[in-house]
Amino acid sequence: MAAISKILIANRGEIAVRIMRTCRELGISTVAVFSEADRRSLHVRMADEAFPIGPAAAASSYLSVRRLVETALRCGADAVHPGYGFLSENADFAEACCEAGLTFIGPPAPAIRAMGDKTRARQLMRRHGVPVVPGSEEAVRDIDEALRQSGRVGYPVVIKAAAGGGGKGMRIVDRSADLPAAMRLAQGEAAAAFGDARVFIERYVSRPRHIEIQILADGHGNRVHMFERECSIQRRHQKVVEEAPSFLLTPQKRAEMGAAALRAAAACGYSNAGTVEFLVDRSLNFYFMEMNTRLQVEHPVTEWVTGRDIVAEQIRVAEGRELSFGQEDLELYGHAIECRVYAEDPSTGFLPDPGILLRHAPPSGFGVRVDSGIEEAGEVSLHYDPLISKVTAWGRSRQEAIRRMDRALEEYAIAGVRTTIPFCRRVIGHAAFLRGDLSTHFVEEHVDLTALCQQDSVAARAAGVAAVLGPGPGQKTQKQERSPVSRWRRRGRW
Repeated sequence: MAAISKILIANRGEIAVRIMRTCRELGISTVAVFSEADRRSLHVRMADEAFPIGPAAAASSYLSVRRLVETALRCGADAVHPGYGFLSENADFAEACCEAGLTFIGPPAPAIRAMGDKTRARQLMRRHGVPVVPGSEEAVRDIDEALRQSGRVGYPVVIKAAAGGGGKGMRIVDRSADLPAAMRLAQGEAAAAFGDARVFIERYVSRPRHIEIQILADGHGNRVHMFERECSIQRRHQKVVEEAPSFLLTPQKRAEMGAAALRAAAACGYSNAGTVEFLVDRSLNFYFMEMNTRLQVEHPVTEWVTGRDIVAEQIRVAEGRELSFGQEDLELYGHAIECRVYAEDPSTGFLPDPGILLRHAPPSGFGVRVDSGIEEAGEVSLHYDPLISKVTAWGRSRQEAIRRMDRALEEYAIAGVRTTIPFCRRVIGHAAFLRGDLSTHFVEEHVDLTALCQQDSVAARAAGVAAVLGPGPGQKTQKQERSPVSRWRRRGRW
Protein backbone atom coordinates (compact mmCIF):
# COMPACT_ATOMS: atom_id res chain seq x y z
CA MET A 1 0.00 0.00 0.00
CA ALA A 2 1.39 3.43 -0.96
CA ALA A 3 2.01 6.32 1.40
CA ILE A 4 -1.03 8.47 2.07
CA SER A 5 -0.76 12.01 0.70
CA LYS A 6 -4.24 13.50 1.24
CA ILE A 7 -6.84 12.63 3.90
CA LEU A 8 -10.48 13.64 3.94
CA ILE A 9 -11.63 13.93 7.56
CA ALA A 10 -15.24 12.78 7.73
CA ASN A 11 -15.99 14.68 10.91
CA ARG A 12 -16.12 18.11 12.49
CA GLY A 13 -15.08 20.08 15.56
CA GLU A 14 -12.23 19.25 17.88
CA ILE A 15 -11.52 15.74 16.56
CA ALA A 16 -11.18 17.05 13.00
CA VAL A 17 -8.76 19.74 14.24
CA ARG A 18 -6.80 17.17 16.25
CA ILE A 19 -6.37 14.87 13.24
CA MET A 20 -5.32 17.80 11.04
CA ARG A 21 -2.51 18.70 13.42
CA THR A 22 -0.93 15.26 13.16
CA CYS A 23 -1.40 15.27 9.39
CA ARG A 24 0.40 18.59 9.15
CA GLU A 25 3.34 17.19 11.13
CA LEU A 26 3.47 14.20 8.76
CA GLY A 27 3.29 16.38 5.64
CA ILE A 28 -0.13 15.04 4.63
CA SER A 29 -2.72 17.35 3.03
CA THR A 30 -6.12 17.57 4.73
CA VAL A 31 -9.64 18.00 3.41
CA ALA A 32 -12.46 19.24 5.65
CA VAL A 33 -16.14 18.70 5.06
CA PHE A 34 -18.79 20.92 6.55
CA SER A 35 -22.52 21.33 6.87
CA GLU A 36 -24.25 24.67 6.44
CA ALA A 37 -24.11 25.15 10.23
CA ASP A 38 -20.31 24.67 10.24
CA ARG A 39 -19.37 26.88 7.30
CA ARG A 40 -17.22 29.18 9.48
CA SER A 41 -15.93 26.58 11.91
CA LEU A 42 -12.30 26.22 12.95
CA HIS A 43 -11.80 22.85 11.29
CA VAL A 44 -12.88 24.35 7.95
CA ARG A 45 -10.31 27.13 8.17
CA MET A 46 -7.50 24.84 9.32
CA ALA A 47 -7.80 22.36 6.44
CA ASP A 48 -5.93 22.69 3.15
CA GLU A 49 -9.25 22.27 1.33
CA ALA A 50 -12.88 22.32 2.47
CA PHE A 51 -16.09 21.17 0.81
CA PRO A 52 -19.78 21.60 1.74
CA ILE A 53 -21.72 18.35 2.16
CA GLY A 54 -25.27 19.43 2.99
CA PRO A 55 -27.62 21.06 5.48
CA ALA A 56 -27.17 21.28 9.24
CA ALA A 57 -28.98 18.02 10.01
CA ALA A 58 -26.33 15.33 10.45
CA ALA A 59 -28.44 12.76 8.60
CA SER A 60 -28.10 14.85 5.43
CA SER A 61 -24.44 15.79 5.86
CA TYR A 62 -22.00 14.06 8.24
CA LEU A 63 -23.99 10.81 8.10
CA SER A 64 -24.32 10.73 4.32
CA VAL A 65 -22.05 7.94 3.07
CA ARG A 66 -22.68 8.86 -0.55
CA ARG A 67 -21.80 12.55 -0.15
CA LEU A 68 -18.65 11.83 1.84
CA VAL A 69 -17.31 9.26 -0.63
CA GLU A 70 -18.17 11.45 -3.63
CA THR A 71 -16.40 14.42 -2.02
CA ALA A 72 -13.30 12.34 -1.27
CA LEU A 73 -13.10 11.20 -4.89
CA ARG A 74 -13.77 14.69 -6.25
CA CYS A 75 -10.96 16.30 -4.27
CA GLY A 76 -8.44 13.55 -5.00
CA ALA A 77 -8.07 12.24 -1.45
CA ASP A 78 -6.55 8.80 -1.13
CA ALA A 79 -7.77 8.13 2.42
CA VAL A 80 -10.62 8.91 4.82
CA HIS A 81 -10.34 9.31 8.59
CA PRO A 82 -13.73 8.99 10.34
CA GLY A 83 -12.70 10.40 13.74
CA TYR A 84 -15.20 9.33 16.38
CA GLY A 85 -18.99 9.46 16.39
CA PHE A 86 -21.00 9.89 13.18
CA LEU A 87 -19.89 7.08 10.78
CA SER A 88 -16.75 6.01 12.63
CA GLU A 89 -18.20 2.61 13.58
CA ASN A 90 -20.30 2.11 10.47
CA ALA A 91 -19.16 -0.97 8.57
CA ASP A 92 -21.07 0.10 5.44
CA PHE A 93 -19.08 3.35 5.36
CA ALA A 94 -15.78 1.49 5.72
CA GLU A 95 -16.79 -0.83 2.87
CA ALA A 96 -17.94 2.06 0.65
CA CYS A 97 -14.58 3.77 1.09
CA CYS A 98 -12.66 0.62 0.17
CA GLU A 99 -14.90 -0.10 -2.84
CA ALA A 100 -14.22 3.43 -4.10
CA GLY A 101 -10.47 2.86 -3.85
CA LEU A 102 -10.09 4.97 -0.69
CA THR A 103 -8.10 3.86 2.34
CA PHE A 104 -10.29 3.77 5.45
CA ILE A 105 -8.22 4.79 8.48
CA GLY A 106 -9.81 2.37 10.88
CA PRO A 107 -10.45 -1.34 11.31
CA PRO A 108 -11.74 -3.59 8.52
CA ALA A 109 -15.50 -3.71 8.05
CA PRO A 110 -15.86 -7.34 9.28
CA ALA A 111 -14.25 -6.38 12.60
CA ILE A 112 -16.59 -3.40 12.96
CA ARG A 113 -19.58 -5.66 12.32
CA ALA A 114 -18.36 -8.38 14.67
CA MET A 115 -17.99 -5.98 17.59
CA GLY A 116 -20.94 -3.75 16.71
CA ASP A 117 -23.54 -6.37 17.56
CA LYS A 118 -23.25 -6.67 21.33
CA THR A 119 -24.74 -10.15 21.66
CA ARG A 120 -22.49 -11.60 18.95
CA ALA A 121 -19.50 -9.80 20.45
CA ARG A 122 -20.23 -11.41 23.84
CA GLN A 123 -20.39 -14.85 22.22
CA LEU A 124 -17.11 -14.22 20.42
CA MET A 125 -15.42 -13.12 23.63
CA ARG A 126 -16.56 -16.21 25.51
CA ARG A 127 -15.06 -18.43 22.82
CA HIS A 128 -11.70 -16.65 23.13
CA GLY A 129 -11.42 -16.68 26.89
CA VAL A 130 -12.35 -13.06 27.60
CA PRO A 131 -14.47 -12.78 30.79
CA VAL A 132 -18.07 -11.71 30.14
CA VAL A 133 -20.80 -10.67 32.60
CA PRO A 134 -23.42 -13.48 32.90
CA GLY A 135 -26.44 -12.74 30.73
CA SER A 136 -28.54 -13.83 27.76
CA GLU A 137 -26.71 -15.48 24.88
CA GLU A 138 -28.98 -13.87 22.28
CA ALA A 139 -31.22 -10.84 22.10
CA VAL A 140 -34.43 -11.50 24.06
CA ARG A 141 -37.51 -11.81 21.86
CA ASP A 142 -40.27 -10.88 24.28
CA ILE A 143 -41.05 -10.08 27.90
CA ASP A 144 -41.53 -13.74 28.86
CA GLU A 145 -38.04 -14.59 27.70
CA ALA A 146 -36.68 -11.48 29.40
CA LEU A 147 -38.28 -12.62 32.69
CA ARG A 148 -36.77 -16.11 32.32
CA GLN A 149 -33.29 -14.79 31.56
CA SER A 150 -33.44 -12.26 34.40
CA GLY A 151 -34.49 -14.97 36.84
CA ARG A 152 -31.59 -17.14 35.64
CA VAL A 153 -28.85 -14.52 36.06
CA GLY A 154 -30.40 -12.95 39.18
CA TYR A 155 -31.57 -9.43 39.96
CA PRO A 156 -30.61 -6.66 39.64
CA VAL A 157 -30.19 -6.88 35.87
CA VAL A 158 -29.44 -4.34 33.17
CA ILE A 159 -31.19 -4.21 29.80
CA LYS A 160 -28.86 -3.18 26.98
CA ALA A 161 -29.25 -2.40 23.30
CA ALA A 162 -27.87 -5.17 21.11
CA ALA A 163 -26.89 -2.84 18.25
CA GLY A 164 -25.10 -0.01 20.07
CA GLY A 165 -23.70 1.42 23.28
CA GLY A 166 -23.05 4.77 24.91
CA GLY A 167 -25.86 4.31 27.44
CA LYS A 168 -28.58 4.37 24.76
CA GLY A 169 -31.29 1.77 25.35
CA MET A 170 -29.99 0.92 28.82
CA ARG A 171 -32.19 0.34 31.88
CA ILE A 172 -31.35 -1.06 35.33
CA VAL A 173 -34.07 -3.27 36.84
CA ASP A 174 -34.14 -4.31 40.50
CA ARG A 175 -37.22 -6.59 40.47
CA SER A 176 -39.33 -8.58 38.05
CA ALA A 177 -42.37 -6.31 38.43
CA ASP A 178 -40.43 -3.42 36.87
CA LEU A 179 -39.07 -5.40 33.93
CA PRO A 180 -41.92 -5.02 31.37
CA ALA A 181 -42.00 -1.21 31.53
CA ALA A 182 -38.20 -0.95 31.55
CA MET A 183 -37.94 -3.25 28.55
CA ARG A 184 -40.42 -1.23 26.53
CA LEU A 185 -38.48 1.96 27.26
CA ALA A 186 -35.14 0.33 26.42
CA GLN A 187 -36.48 -1.08 23.14
CA GLY A 188 -37.95 2.26 22.12
CA GLU A 189 -34.74 4.13 22.88
CA ALA A 190 -32.63 1.50 21.08
CA ALA A 191 -34.85 1.70 18.00
CA ALA A 192 -34.61 5.50 17.94
CA ALA A 193 -30.83 5.56 18.44
CA PHE A 194 -29.73 2.62 16.29
CA GLY A 195 -32.72 1.67 14.14
CA ASP A 196 -32.69 -1.70 15.92
CA ALA A 197 -34.95 -2.44 18.90
CA ARG A 198 -33.20 -5.66 19.96
CA VAL A 199 -32.03 -5.80 23.59
CA PHE A 200 -30.33 -8.35 25.80
CA ILE A 201 -30.20 -9.04 29.54
CA GLU A 202 -27.08 -8.89 31.67
CA ARG A 203 -26.43 -9.24 35.37
CA TYR A 204 -25.98 -5.82 36.91
CA VAL A 205 -22.56 -5.36 38.51
CA SER A 206 -23.07 -3.24 41.62
CA ARG A 207 -20.95 -0.08 41.89
CA PRO A 208 -18.47 -1.13 39.20
CA ARG A 209 -15.58 0.79 37.77
CA HIS A 210 -15.40 1.42 34.05
CA ILE A 211 -11.87 0.70 32.88
CA GLU A 212 -10.85 0.46 29.24
CA ILE A 213 -7.75 -0.74 27.43
CA GLN A 214 -6.35 1.10 24.41
CA ILE A 215 -5.09 -1.30 21.73
CA LEU A 216 -3.26 -0.90 18.43
CA ALA A 217 -2.83 -3.59 15.80
CA ASP A 218 -1.36 -3.68 12.32
CA GLY A 219 -1.86 -5.93 9.31
CA HIS A 220 1.31 -7.91 10.03
CA GLY A 221 0.12 -9.64 13.19
CA ASN A 222 1.58 -7.11 15.63
CA ARG A 223 -0.67 -6.06 18.52
CA VAL A 224 0.01 -3.90 21.58
CA HIS A 225 -2.03 -2.53 24.43
CA MET A 226 -1.27 0.98 25.63
CA PHE A 227 -2.44 0.35 29.20
CA GLU A 228 -5.70 1.50 30.68
CA ARG A 229 -7.93 4.50 31.20
CA GLU A 230 -10.19 4.98 34.22
CA CYS A 231 -13.57 6.20 32.93
CA SER A 232 -15.86 5.74 35.94
CA ILE A 233 -16.95 9.38 36.28
CA GLN A 234 -20.04 9.52 34.08
CA ARG A 235 -23.33 11.32 33.63
CA ARG A 236 -26.18 9.58 31.82
CA HIS A 237 -23.75 6.71 31.11
CA GLN A 238 -21.48 9.15 29.26
CA LYS A 239 -17.92 9.80 30.43
CA VAL A 240 -17.01 13.28 31.64
CA VAL A 241 -13.72 12.83 33.54
CA GLU A 242 -11.11 10.24 32.55
CA GLU A 243 -7.60 9.44 33.73
CA ALA A 244 -4.65 7.18 32.98
CA PRO A 245 -3.50 5.00 34.55
CA SER A 246 -6.22 3.71 36.88
CA PHE A 247 -5.64 4.21 40.59
CA LEU A 248 -7.17 0.75 41.15
CA LEU A 249 -5.07 -1.62 39.07
CA THR A 250 -2.01 -3.50 40.25
CA PRO A 251 0.72 -4.27 37.69
CA GLN A 252 -0.50 -7.88 37.59
CA LYS A 253 -4.13 -6.93 36.98
CA ARG A 254 -3.03 -4.40 34.34
CA ALA A 255 -1.16 -7.15 32.50
CA GLU A 256 -4.17 -9.51 32.75
CA MET A 257 -6.58 -6.95 31.35
CA GLY A 258 -4.14 -5.95 28.62
CA ALA A 259 -3.76 -9.58 27.57
CA ALA A 260 -7.57 -10.03 27.53
CA ALA A 261 -7.95 -6.93 25.34
CA LEU A 262 -5.42 -8.30 22.86
CA ARG A 263 -7.29 -11.62 22.74
CA ALA A 264 -10.44 -9.63 21.93
CA ALA A 265 -8.63 -7.86 19.10
CA ALA A 266 -7.27 -11.13 17.70
CA ALA A 267 -10.71 -12.76 17.91
CA CYS A 268 -12.22 -10.35 15.37
CA GLY A 269 -9.18 -9.87 13.12
CA TYR A 270 -8.69 -6.31 14.31
CA SER A 271 -6.22 -3.77 12.94
CA ASN A 272 -5.74 -0.04 13.64
CA ALA A 273 -6.73 1.68 16.92
CA GLY A 274 -9.51 0.42 19.16
CA THR A 275 -10.62 0.26 22.78
CA VAL A 276 -11.83 -2.71 24.80
CA GLU A 277 -14.08 -1.63 27.66
CA PHE A 278 -14.43 -3.59 30.90
CA LEU A 279 -16.48 -3.42 34.08
CA VAL A 280 -14.40 -4.10 37.18
CA ASP A 281 -15.96 -5.09 40.50
CA ARG A 282 -14.68 -4.48 44.04
CA SER A 283 -12.81 -7.80 44.00
CA LEU A 284 -10.95 -6.78 40.82
CA ASN A 285 -12.89 -9.25 38.69
CA PHE A 286 -13.19 -7.75 35.22
CA TYR A 287 -15.80 -8.38 32.53
CA PHE A 288 -15.90 -7.47 28.86
CA MET A 289 -18.49 -4.79 28.14
CA GLU A 290 -17.90 -3.75 24.53
CA MET A 291 -15.25 -2.82 22.00
CA ASN A 292 -15.19 0.62 20.41
CA THR A 293 -13.85 0.14 16.90
CA ARG A 294 -12.50 3.66 16.50
CA LEU A 295 -10.41 6.37 18.08
CA GLN A 296 -11.76 7.28 21.53
CA VAL A 297 -12.65 10.79 22.72
CA GLU A 298 -10.33 10.35 25.71
CA HIS A 299 -7.25 9.15 23.78
CA PRO A 300 -5.14 12.22 24.83
CA VAL A 301 -4.60 10.86 28.36
CA THR A 302 -3.04 7.72 26.89
CA GLU A 303 -0.85 9.85 24.62
CA TRP A 304 0.33 11.81 27.67
CA VAL A 305 1.42 8.76 29.71
CA THR A 306 2.97 6.82 26.82
CA GLY A 307 4.43 9.62 24.72
CA ARG A 308 2.89 8.15 21.54
CA ASP A 309 0.73 9.84 18.90
CA ILE A 310 -2.16 7.41 18.35
CA VAL A 311 -3.42 9.18 15.23
CA ALA A 312 0.04 8.96 13.65
CA GLU A 313 0.03 5.20 14.31
CA GLN A 314 -3.45 4.91 12.80
CA ILE A 315 -2.18 6.47 9.58
CA ARG A 316 0.94 4.31 9.61
CA VAL A 317 -1.13 1.12 9.93
CA ALA A 318 -3.55 2.28 7.21
CA GLU A 319 -0.56 2.68 4.89
CA GLY A 320 0.18 -1.02 5.37
CA ARG A 321 3.23 -0.53 7.55
CA GLU A 322 4.04 -2.19 10.87
CA LEU A 323 3.53 -0.44 14.19
CA SER A 324 6.50 1.75 15.05
CA PHE A 325 6.87 0.15 18.49
CA GLY A 326 6.28 -3.11 20.33
CA GLN A 327 4.86 -3.92 23.75
CA GLU A 328 8.32 -3.93 25.28
CA ASP A 329 8.84 -0.32 24.15
CA LEU A 330 5.85 0.98 26.11
CA GLU A 331 5.98 2.16 29.69
CA LEU A 332 3.81 4.37 31.84
CA TYR A 333 5.18 7.80 32.63
CA GLY A 334 3.32 9.95 35.12
CA HIS A 335 -0.44 10.46 35.32
CA ALA A 336 -2.94 12.30 33.10
CA ILE A 337 -6.52 13.49 33.62
CA GLU A 338 -9.07 14.68 31.07
CA CYS A 339 -12.13 16.84 31.71
CA ARG A 340 -14.70 17.27 28.96
CA VAL A 341 -16.01 20.82 28.81
CA TYR A 342 -19.56 20.83 27.48
CA ALA A 343 -21.99 23.68 26.90
CA GLU A 344 -24.38 22.11 29.39
CA ASP A 345 -26.05 23.20 32.60
CA PRO A 346 -25.30 20.62 35.34
CA SER A 347 -27.96 22.12 37.63
CA THR A 348 -30.67 21.15 35.12
CA GLY A 349 -29.48 17.59 34.62
CA PHE A 350 -26.86 18.52 32.01
CA LEU A 351 -29.30 19.96 29.51
CA PRO A 352 -27.45 21.46 26.50
CA ASP A 353 -26.95 25.22 26.52
CA PRO A 354 -26.05 26.13 22.93
CA GLY A 355 -25.11 29.66 21.93
CA ILE A 356 -22.29 32.04 21.01
CA LEU A 357 -19.04 31.92 22.97
CA LEU A 358 -18.71 35.58 23.91
CA ARG A 359 -15.47 34.67 25.61
CA HIS A 360 -13.31 31.60 25.08
CA ALA A 361 -9.84 31.74 26.60
CA PRO A 362 -8.48 28.22 27.14
CA PRO A 363 -5.82 27.58 29.79
CA SER A 364 -2.22 26.78 28.96
CA GLY A 365 1.09 26.23 30.73
CA PHE A 366 3.31 23.27 31.49
CA GLY A 367 1.52 19.92 31.35
CA VAL A 368 -1.79 21.28 29.98
CA ARG A 369 -3.34 20.41 26.62
CA VAL A 370 -6.63 21.73 25.25
CA ASP A 371 -8.29 20.07 22.25
CA SER A 372 -11.02 22.35 20.92
CA GLY A 373 -12.83 22.92 17.66
CA ILE A 374 -14.39 26.28 18.49
CA GLU A 375 -12.97 29.76 18.95
CA GLU A 376 -14.15 32.93 20.62
CA ALA A 377 -17.26 34.30 18.88
CA GLY A 378 -17.90 30.82 17.54
CA GLU A 379 -21.18 29.05 18.08
CA VAL A 380 -22.00 25.87 19.97
CA SER A 381 -24.62 24.55 17.59
CA LEU A 382 -27.85 22.98 18.74
CA HIS A 383 -27.48 20.48 15.88
CA TYR A 384 -24.50 18.59 17.29
CA ASP A 385 -22.86 17.38 20.48
CA PRO A 386 -22.29 20.43 22.75
CA LEU A 387 -18.62 19.60 23.44
CA ILE A 388 -16.54 22.79 23.58
CA SER A 389 -13.19 21.23 24.39
CA LYS A 390 -11.25 18.54 26.19
CA VAL A 391 -8.77 19.72 28.81
CA THR A 392 -6.02 17.27 29.73
CA ALA A 393 -3.39 17.75 32.42
CA TRP A 394 -0.27 15.68 33.06
CA GLY A 395 1.74 15.31 36.24
CA ARG A 396 4.48 13.10 37.61
CA SER A 397 1.94 11.79 40.11
CA ARG A 398 -1.85 11.62 40.30
CA GLN A 399 -1.86 14.34 42.94
CA GLU A 400 0.18 16.66 40.75
CA ALA A 401 -2.07 15.98 37.74
CA ILE A 402 -5.17 16.80 39.83
CA ARG A 403 -3.66 20.06 41.09
CA ARG A 404 -2.65 21.04 37.56
CA MET A 405 -6.11 20.23 36.22
CA ASP A 406 -7.78 22.32 38.91
CA ARG A 407 -5.49 25.24 38.08
CA ALA A 408 -6.28 24.86 34.38
CA LEU A 409 -10.05 24.77 34.95
CA GLU A 410 -9.87 27.80 37.23
CA GLU A 411 -7.94 29.64 34.51
CA TYR A 412 -10.37 28.63 31.75
CA ALA A 413 -12.59 31.62 30.85
CA ILE A 414 -15.84 31.01 28.99
CA ALA A 415 -18.81 33.37 28.75
CA GLY A 416 -22.05 33.22 26.81
CA VAL A 417 -23.05 29.63 27.64
CA ARG A 418 -23.17 27.56 30.79
CA THR A 419 -20.50 24.87 30.97
CA THR A 420 -19.52 21.78 32.94
CA ILE A 421 -16.36 23.44 34.30
CA PRO A 422 -17.79 23.98 37.83
CA PHE A 423 -19.02 20.38 37.83
CA CYS A 424 -15.58 19.05 36.81
CA ARG A 425 -13.88 21.08 39.54
CA ARG A 426 -16.36 19.76 42.08
CA VAL A 427 -15.59 16.19 41.01
CA ILE A 428 -11.78 16.37 41.07
CA GLY A 429 -11.83 18.23 44.39
CA HIS A 430 -14.08 15.71 46.14
CA ALA A 431 -12.51 13.65 48.91
CA ALA A 432 -13.71 10.37 47.37
CA PHE A 433 -12.08 11.25 44.04
CA LEU A 434 -8.85 12.29 45.73
CA ARG A 435 -8.57 8.94 47.52
CA GLY A 436 -9.47 7.04 44.33
CA ASP A 437 -12.81 5.71 45.57
CA LEU A 438 -14.61 5.71 42.22
CA SER A 439 -17.54 3.94 40.59
CA THR A 440 -19.94 4.60 37.74
CA HIS A 441 -22.35 5.95 40.41
CA PHE A 442 -19.92 8.61 41.61
CA VAL A 443 -21.94 11.57 40.32
CA GLU A 444 -25.24 10.41 41.85
CA GLU A 445 -23.59 9.58 45.16
CA HIS A 446 -21.28 12.54 45.64
CA VAL A 447 -22.28 15.55 43.52
CA ASP A 448 -25.39 17.60 44.30
CA LEU A 449 -26.29 18.87 40.85
CA THR A 450 -29.22 20.96 42.06
CA ALA A 451 -26.87 23.05 44.17
CA LEU A 452 -24.34 23.40 41.40
CA CYS A 453 -24.44 26.80 39.72
CA GLN A 454 -22.25 28.38 37.12
CA GLN A 455 -19.14 29.87 38.69
CA ASP A 456 -17.90 32.20 36.00
CA SER A 457 -14.95 34.28 37.10
CA VAL A 458 -15.21 38.06 37.27
CA ALA A 459 -12.74 38.25 34.41
CA ALA A 460 -14.88 36.01 32.20
CA ARG A 461 -18.01 38.04 32.98
CA ALA A 462 -16.20 41.28 32.22
CA ALA A 463 -14.85 39.83 28.99
CA GLY A 464 -18.36 38.80 28.01
CA VAL A 465 -19.67 42.29 28.60
CA ALA A 466 -16.77 43.74 26.58
CA ALA A 467 -17.57 41.37 23.73
CA VAL A 468 -21.17 42.59 23.70
CA LEU A 469 -20.44 46.29 23.99
CA GLY A 470 -17.39 46.30 21.77
CA PRO A 471 -14.27 48.53 22.06
CA GLY A 472 -14.25 52.25 22.40
CA PRO A 473 -13.74 54.68 19.47
CA GLY A 474 -10.60 53.96 17.49
CA GLN A 475 -9.94 50.70 19.36
CA LYS A 476 -11.28 48.16 16.87
CA THR A 477 -8.77 45.38 16.41
CA GLN A 478 -7.85 43.51 13.26
CA LYS A 479 -9.31 40.33 14.75
CA GLN A 480 -12.64 42.02 15.39
CA GLU A 481 -12.73 43.40 11.86
CA ARG A 482 -12.37 39.87 10.52
CA SER A 483 -14.94 38.36 12.86
CA PRO A 484 -17.73 36.60 10.90
CA VAL A 485 -20.18 37.12 13.77
CA SER A 486 -21.88 40.48 14.12
CA ARG A 487 -22.04 42.33 17.41
CA TRP A 488 -25.79 41.79 17.54
CA ARG A 489 -25.45 38.08 17.01
CA ARG A 490 -22.68 37.84 19.63
CA ARG A 491 -25.19 38.99 22.22
CA GLY A 492 -26.64 35.44 22.21
CA ARG A 493 -28.18 34.50 25.55
CA TRP A 494 -27.31 37.89 27.03
